Formats: sequence, structure tokens, C-alpha cells
Amino acid sequence: MSYLLVTNDDGIESPSLVPFMHALSTLAPVRAVVPARERSWIGKAITRFDDIEVERIERGGLEIYVAGGFPADCVQLGVHSLFDERPEMVVSGINLGLNHGLAFMLSSGTVGAAVEGWIAGLPAIAFSTGDLRDHATWGRYAWSAGAEELWNRAAGVAADVLSSIRTAGFPVEADFLSVNFPHEAEVATPRAVTELAISGYDNIFRESEPGRFIHDFGGGLRVEEPVTGTDYGALEQGHVAITPIRLARAAPVDAAWRASLERHDTRA
Repeated sequence: MSYLLVTNDDGIESPSLVPFMHALSTLAPVRAVVPARERSWIGKAITRFDDIEVERIERGGLEIYVAGGFPADCVQLGVHSLFDERPEMVVSGINLGLNHGLAFMLSSGTVGAAVEGWIAGLPAIAFSTGDLRDHATWGRYAWSAGAEELWNRAAGVAADVLSSIRTAGFPVEADFLSVNFPHEAEVATPRAVTELAISGYDNIFRESEPGRFIHDFGGGLRVEEPVTGTDYGALEQGHVAITPIRLARAAPVDAAWRASLERHDTRA
């Protein structure tokens, strides 16, 4: 039986999880392994020294495995340990917050789960939604009890994108896909296949008391121009950004730089 393996970095309490699973189940059987609590900004971390406890629960009429580890742990467990066959695809999200641009992509636990899917030799997609301008205000609403319509609609958008990808086939040159869309998006919202914006961010820690710092990202994102054709540019236009990602490859360098660094064996 082919199935979609779902995970996230917002944990079992994510308001997007159950609507997303229900929407995806119209395309294929769905199984889920998610962290027991929020694991944002964790990248592709893997648990090394601690045990991971896994519990099977029911939520919204769905069976979900809850793991005490990170998003990439959940993919590892789902692909290799918990089920008797491999999934068709790893589907991560829908993240509560955009993961546009290189800086967020490298930091995101949602994206890290998709990377772990690629490592396992599977097609993988990370879905993220949010507000490009005011994540803090939107985030409070997105986690509230009144956001049901938002997550049902977002789940429909993501499932429709995934349906199109399954029909078109996974791009051969991509290691995984990162899909970002504005929280106002609908199924009919325009889509663009984009490049990854080159970005960085500013200070993400605040001193809460002398010698003690806490994560407190204030939204200081730096994006290199031009953004036309990038995921950031598509989001500025209110569009869905579908970004095929290739992971690190050796960079080309010029001959002079190479010659200045290389040393050859002259003993022969």
C-alpha cells in the first residue's frame, strides 16, 4: 500500500496537522509521525544520546504516532522503524510560518524533515504558510481556536499543490521541494516555480536576565536583490511559491584560486 508519511516541526498540537492529514487522505493513505512538542528552528537535528519514546494516539479520527524527538527523527522512525513498508513520499508541514529564502530554509525543522526524507531516498516536500510582513500578529491568530477556517483552507491549497506534483512527477534534478504560500491563499491562487531567495537574518536572541538569553526573533530578515523569480518575490505578489531545492554541491572555482590551494605529490 502506497502512503504519504506526514510530519511537522510544530508538534502534535499544531492546528494545521489534522486538517492537513484529512486533505491529503483524499489523495492517498496517510500515516503521521510528529514531535511531541514544537521543534521549530531545529533544522535537520537527529537525537544522538537520548532515548526517543513513541506513543500512538488518536486525534480527529486519525491515528498519529507521537515521538519525543525532532522532525528528522520522526522521518527516520516513520521510514525505517514503525511501519512495514516505505512511504511513497515524505510530506512535512504545514508549518506555522513561512520558510522562504536560504536562511529560513537552512534553519527550519519542517524543511529538515524533508531533507531527511531525501537522505532516505524518497521524494519529499515541505509546506509552509504565514504572513510575510507581520508573523508575530498572524502567529497568535494561527494558534488560536478561531483559526479553523484558515487551516482547512490552507490544507486544501497544499493538497491541491501536492496533487499537481504527483501528476506532473517529481523533478529529477530536485532533492526536495519547498512550498510557501500566503495565509490568504486559495486553491485558485496563482502559483510560480521559483528560485530560492538569498537571505540572512539578524539577532535572534534576547538577554532575559544577566547571562541568560532566550530565542526572540524580531523579524530582521535581509534579502538580496533582485527578488524577481524567487520564493520571496512570489510571496510579495501573493502567489504560491514552489521551489525545487538541490542540496550542497561543490562550488566551481577559477583556475588561479585552485592552483594557489592545491598541492601535488612530487615524490614519484
